Amino acid sequence: MEKIYSRTKGLQAPFTGGFCPGCFHGVISKLVAEVLEELDYLDKAVCVIGVGCCCICSRYFNFDKMNAPHGRAPAVATGLKHAAPEDTLVFSYQGDGDLASIGLSEIMYAANRGENISVVFVNNSTYGMTGGQMAPTTLVGQKMSTSPYGRNLEEHGHPMHMCEILNQLGAPVYLERTSCDSPANVLKTKKAIEKAFKNQIDGKGFSMVEIMSSCPTNWGMTPLESVAYMREQTLKEFPLGVFRDK
Repeated sequence: MEKIYSRTKGLQAPFTGGFCPGCFHGVISKLVAEVLEELDYLDKAVCVIGVGCCCICSRYFNFDKMNAPHGRAPAVATGLKHAAPEDTLVFSYQGDGDLASIGLSEIMYAANRGENISVVFVNNSTYGMTGGQMAPTTLVGQKMSTSPYGRNLEEHGHPMHMCEILNQLGAPVYLERTSCDSPANVLKTKKAIEKAFKNQIDGKGFSMVEIMSSCPTNWGMTPLESVAYMREQTLKEFPLGVFRDK
């Protein structure tokens, strides 16, 4: 029988435990591993993993990885990139609480310097691992554990749009927002990750792919309900597309 699908060498053998049902982290981590294998970079890549649900990826990734203090992944990736051999591919894998709140300064200055690193940014509008608190990217009216009545503009301000914010800087070479809510968007996400990695390999500079995800557990929804909410609400607030491609 002809084998039409196999697990990428970039992921370790399956084990018990991992991401919640309906979470897109599993899909995204698989795409990262597939791209690295297809680029023949599994032996030359290092992932700097942020704090939160994204750190579960360290169980899966079958290539070099390290954890950074909360929010500091871009700074750690910067130091690693400058110290490592020239052909080392260094990228961070972060959530929205890690990148857009605690690590806002780190991502802004790494992008503003045009560091030759890549950033995979998973935005699920909440602090997933630590209890479903309101994040910088939580939608107006969206209920979280620290905003039980919904995000209020007067108290909490507007959701932060990281691609648009970084697009105000001169140095980044590539900024794109994608999603994993459909097979077509999963394929687009894979191409975006590949482009971000190739930009680094070619020495072009800073690239970030913001990937919209759901969080059924903290949203209090089934996986199917969370996908419907994404399409009806989240993707209207965070439109998909390329914001910068030098």
